[in-house]
Amino acid sequence: MKIIAGNSNLPLAEEVAAHCFASLVPSEIKAFADGETSVEFLENIRGEDVFIIQSTSTPVNDNLLELLIMIDAAKRSSATRITAVMPYFGYARQDRKSASRTPITAKLVSNLITKAGADRVLTMDLHAGQIQGFFDIPVDDLTSRVAFAKDIKRKLGKKVYQNTVFVSPDAGGTPRARRFADMFNEDIAIVDKRRPKAGESEVMNIIGDVNGRTCVIIDDLVDTAGTLGNAAGALKDFGAKKVVAYCTHAVLSGNAVKNIENSMLDELVVTDTIPLRSEAKTSDRIRQLSVAGMLAESIRRIAEGESLSSMFLD
Repeated sequence: MKIIAGNSNLPLAEEVAAHCFASLVPSEIKAFADGETSVEFLENIRGEDVFIIQSTSTPVNDNLLELLIMIDAAKRSSATRITAVMPYFGYARQDRKSASRTPITAKLVSNLITKAGADRVLTMDLHAGQIQGFFDIPVDDLTSRVAFAKDIKRKLGKKVYQNTVFVSPDAGGTPRARRFADMFNEDIAIVDKRRPKAGESEVMNIIGDVNGRTCVIIDDLVDTAGTLGNAAGALKDFGAKKVVAYCTHAVLSGNAVKNIENSMLDELVVTDTIPLRSEAKTSDRIRQLSVAGMLAESIRRIAEGESLSSMFLD
C-alpha cells in the first residue's frame, strides 16, 4: 500500500499516513511558469495499491486537475489499483440541471476521474447521494456522523448542551437531522425558508418546537455562511437558548468567517476535510474535528478487503 498526497490538504494526508504507520510517497508537484502542473513520484509504485489523497477545494480547478494528473501518473507507473481519496468532492452541488442550458458538472467530474484511471473513489458526505451513481467505479461515501456524535455526546455529558433539538437548515436535509435525532432520542425541527420574489429577502419559519432549547443544526457543508447565520437568527427569534452547527466541509468562501462572527450562531463545528483559512483558525466560534483516523481505517479496510459499512453501524 502506498499513500500519495496532493497539495490541497497536506496536514490531513500526513495525519492519515501516520495512522496507517506509513510514510507519504515522496513526490514533486510543481507548476511551470505558464501555470501547467507537473507531477513526478520519487519512489517506485509498480504493482502497488495506491491511495491518492486530494480534496478538490479552493482553488477547485487547480486541485482537481492536480488530482487527475496524479492519477494518470500512477497509472503510467504501473500501480495495480488506484483509489482517489477525496475528503471533499468539489462540484458536488452541481448534481442536476438547475435551469435550461446548464451542465451537470458533478457527472463531468466523475467521468474525468474515471477516465484518468482511478479504480475507486473514497469520499465523505457527498452533497447528494446520487453522485455515487455518476461513477462506473466503486464509490465509498463515508459520513462524519460518528465524529460529530461523539462530540455531541461529550457536550451533553458536560451539560454544555441541554434540552437538545436537531435542526435541518432546509427540507432536503431532514433525513440527516432525523438520523441524529434518532441516535439521541431527541426531536427535530426544520427551517422553512422562502423568497417571496426576486430581490426580496428570505422569510424564515421554524417547523418544530425550539423555545428554550439548544438547537444543533446539521449540514454537509458551510460556504458563505449567510443562510446559516439567517437560520441561527430565526431560531433565536423563535426562542432558542443556544444555536450550534455541525457542518462536515468548511468551504468558508468570501466573507464567511465575518458572517459567522456577526451572526447569532454560538459555535460552528467542522471537520478537517478542507484546511481552515487563517481567519477561521483564530475565530473563537469555529472549532475543527479531525477525520484522519476514520479515513485511515477506511484505507486499511479497502486495502485488506474488509467491510466499510460496519464502521458506521449504530
